[in-house]
Amino acid sequence: MTADGKIATANRRFSSFSSTRDKQHMMELRATADAVMSGARTVDLNRVTLGPGAKKYRLRRRRRGLPEYNLRVVVSRNGSLDPGAYLFRKRFSPIIILTTGRASPARLKKLGALAEEVKVCGPKEIDFAHAFRWLRQKWKVRRLLCEGGGELDGGLFRAGVVNELHLTICPKILGGRNAPTIADGIGVSRLKRATQLRLKSARRQGDEFFLVYRVTRKAGRSAGAPARSAVV
Repeated sequence: MTADGKIATANRRFSSFSSTRDKQHMMELRATADAVMSGARTVDLNRVTLGPGAKKYRLRRRRRGLPEYNLRVVVSRNGSLDPGAYLFRKRFSPIIILTTGRASPARLKKLGALAEEVKVCGPKEIDFAHAFRWLRQKWKVRRLLCEGGGELDGGLFRAGVVNELHLTICPKILGGRNAPTIADGIGVSRLKRATQLRLKSARRQGDEFFLVYRVTRKAGRSAGAPARSAVV
């Protein structure tokens, strides 16, 4: 994120404002995860694949005993994903779509043609604890990496299913009330419900700081979800 807490400009399109080292760090994290997850808006607006990247990262996965290509998970509360999104043109690994009862039967049918599986995880909001249990039981997901955007991150924190946060602070100021932050959405109404973090490591490289936090107290209800999440 930028020094003022933004993860993209006000138009919410992907903004490449971090260093080459930060992008490498993201790919290194992907190499540790069974699945990589992103929100629908991020997928719709940007040229993303959620894949493991170059051969060296795929080899790292194999050395860790993981499949060469990670599972890809997209969260779309209304099922309104763009069928023409770049993600769906790259068929190297299964795509799973998590949605809710807000998605109409017509949209569910359309999504079913795009993904290996579409899972309804709640009547109006995603029940992440249920979704993560299902991902572990059905798809063997033990470690899940979420790459945003901000509303998805915020939902995960509120659900209490985040174990670790990887945060790079970049020397930029974007500003703007409509620019997304690391955790958007409705937030929490009281300070005592905030997610509490403990600094695990801190490293400076150039003008960027690479921070890793462990979650010590989770917001909202305790999910008891068996999958472990890292948010970048």
